[in-house]
Amino acid sequence: MNLKFVLGSVLLVSCFVAATPAVHADTVTLAQTNVRAIAAPERGLSMAQVEKRFGTPQAKLPPAGGDTALHPVINRWQYNGFTVYFERNIVIHSVRDGA
Repeated sequence: MNLKFVLGSVLLVSCFVAATPAVHADTVTLAQTNVRAIAAPERGLSMAQVEKRFGTPQAKLPPAGGDTALHPVINRWQYNGFTVYFERNIVIHSVRDGA
């Protein structure tokens, strides 16, 4: 083998190694929390189904939106431990209090 070829190859490999950024990984540890499971209405239920399964809400908050077809009426019902959000009369989300 040619000595110039070997030295050139070693130099070329050294340049690649020097140009490669250092790779490292971090470990993320999340604290465990004790979250109590609360039965809440699932998406897609109607207002009548929610009221039948969970009873009369503690409060029915004033509706929001409804000013245009792109902003449908959003209703909110508060129960003990969670709030249910409806688009028109269908559940879109249930949120646990304090979440």
